Amino acid sequence: MDLNLVTILGIGFVLGIKHSIEPDHVIAVSTMASKTKKLWSTSLTGIFWGIGHTATLFIVGLLLIGFKVALSEKWALTLEMLVGFMLVYLGIKAILSRTTPIHEHRSEKQTYFKSAVIGFIHGLAGSSAMVLLTMNTIDTLWQGAVYIIIFGIGTCIGMMLFTSLLGIPFNAAKDRLLIHKNLVQLTGGISTVFGIFYIYNLGFTEGLFALWF
Repeated sequence: MDLNLVTILGIGFVLGIKHSIEPDHVIAVSTMASKTKKLWSTSLTGIFWGIGHTATLFIVGLLLIGFKVALSEKWALTLEMLVGFMLVYLGIKAILSRTTPIHEHRSEKQTYFKSAVIGFIHGLAGSSAMVLLTMNTIDTLWQGAVYIIIFGIGTCIGMMLFTSLLGIPFNAAKDRLLIHKNLVQLTGGISTVFGIFYIYNLGFTEGLFALWF
């Protein structure tokens, strides 16, 4: 492995960390992390998001790179739109929930699974940009695979660190139900508003609705 490739992979790792804390990622995971009971559970929520995100990028990314194709603008924006609807759904669900921290191990497993699904959707939405980035930095399919994995490790670490910090106020308030309820509903409100803005921006500003209709 030459020095140039090592440098590219190092950059991919850093970009992965940076990518993990983009606003839509942070807000979506916040709605899930707010439901955990322990700090390590909150951290695992972030890791499972990263795993789901990486899985999509790896599968879809390698297929597109292997066939040397890219998604059209219409389909790339459509996949991005899924994120907006997901943010609205997660936000409304958080607002309407009973907003008490979970207590059963089974429920924690469900939270991890849901977090992985959220990461999977985010990865699907970002696969087009990842493919373009990867195709501009690597020469072979195996290098692309390694790049995506390193990028994914960066996203896992970045999201784990973020959710660990996020979990501090939620876990501190876990026995103060009113404060915890307000924090969860605040998170849900932010997710809902940002999701609506996300849909509007993609649909009108970015022109997705015009492309379809």
